[in-house]
Amino acid sequence: MAVLDHHAKSDEAGRAAAWRARTVTRTYRGRTALTLALAVLTFVAVAVSVQHIGSFAVSQGIASTAVVVPGAIAALAAAVVLVIAARAFLKSLASSRSDDVYAARALGAEASMAAWQALSWCGALLIVTGGAWFMVLNDAAVSRTFFDLALIRESAGKVLRAFGTNIVIFAVSAVLILIWSLLVAVARTLPGDAGRPLRFLAIAYGDLFRGLPAIITIYLIGFGLPLTDLPVLSHLSSTAYAVIALTLTYGAYTSEVYRAGIEGVHHSQVAAARSLGLSHFKTMRYVIVPLAVRNIIPPLMNNCISLQKDTALVAIIGTIDAFNQSKIIAANNFNLSAVTTVAILFIAITIPQARFVDRLIERDRRRIRAGG
Repeated sequence: MAVLDHHAKSDEAGRAAAWRARTVTRTYRGRTALTLALAVLTFVAVAVSVQHIGSFAVSQGIASTAVVVPGAIAALAAAVVLVIAARAFLKSLASSRSDDVYAARALGAEASMAAWQALSWCGALLIVTGGAWFMVLNDAAVSRTFFDLALIRESAGKVLRAFGTNIVIFAVSAVLILIWSLLVAVARTLPGDAGRPLRFLAIAYGDLFRGLPAIITIYLIGFGLPLTDLPVLSHLSSTAYAVIALTLTYGAYTSEVYRAGIEGVHHSQVAAARSLGLSHFKTMRYVIVPLAVRNIIPPLMNNCISLQKDTALVAIIGTIDAFNQSKIIAANNFNLSAVTTVAILFIAITIPQARFVDRLIERDRRRIRAGG
């Protein structure tokens, strides 16, 4: 009898707990209140910063339009975040007052989501505001050193012309790398004992140039080959030496990308091609390599982005590229704003490439999910 009473009490306690779980709602009052307080502080911080930094910028000769527009955008963003935080708090209050448990839960969930959104934007705005203050501290020492607009305008023409050398090095190297690395990858995947010597050489090449930093390879080739007195090779331009060095360096990395793509092709494709009478060379040419390239376009594009940036390393052998030109300007003016111009140029080129790679990766994901 005592056992039955114990089980009955346990069942009753369980039903009571379940009932309380169905009727209790979470209003997130504390989170929304904290978010509202932080949003108010963020709005005040942004407004004060806009006023002080804007006044300082105008006093330094910057056009008022160039100051007012970013300041207005920052203040408007802070105001929008404040509105989101206030709405989250009001929804939390409405959730606690609602007699309908389901409506209360829905309001509480909306309040929580809005609070997290406001907190995220508050953090972003405070980081940007802190960066703006960093730019104007110590009489705008950082801005004067890296963002002297007058010097940027004055040196932009020279830097742009020199940047053409980087573009040429990148374009020629990219074509040579794609061809050379494919040959290395094919040699690395040769089957049987007959292909062992070429496989060994391909492995040794990849290990060597993946182990060497690119700047050392450029230095050795750019300064070493002219000392050899070899026909043709000792009389090339510094741009040609840069192309050779980058081709050897990135050829090692890109060959591994090709090899991964080749080995990723299912063995049934090879078996089907060979059963049709195709030789190993024709199988690679018409079946394996086209399928492999289809799967490795994103990593190949990533290598191209890295190659574009590493063209700045050719400055070490005296090539007058954008970086070397900016260093000359910086040394003459005791200011690094020209180097900032080079940084902006590289960013302007690499960001579209990065977004293109993201689109390719997303396209491949959709194709895989669709079973294509």
